[in-house]
Amino acid sequence: MTWQKWSVVPVWLLSLVGVLIIASVAEPESRVTWLAIVLAACVILTFIVQLLIHRKDGFVARATASMVGALVVVAAATAIFAFI
Repeated sequence: MTWQKWSVVPVWLLSLVGVLIIASVAEPESRVTWLAIVLAACVILTFIVQLLIHRKDGFVARATASMVGALVVVAAATAIFAFI
């Protein structure tokens, strides 16, 4: 995996850390709101990281991988919170 493909990892880690913090701190009624905020932060971080790379080759693929990975983490957390 090239260093450019590793640029998606910080976004996935942010979503995972955000979900873990929400699970441990947030009240059950407000978890959905906080999950939306985590996802919005992941989208912003995606564009920041990808723009800092200064490479247009593969931009869409890297940005898509970042956002879809974060969406999967947040969606899984949403499903788990729904059952709890």
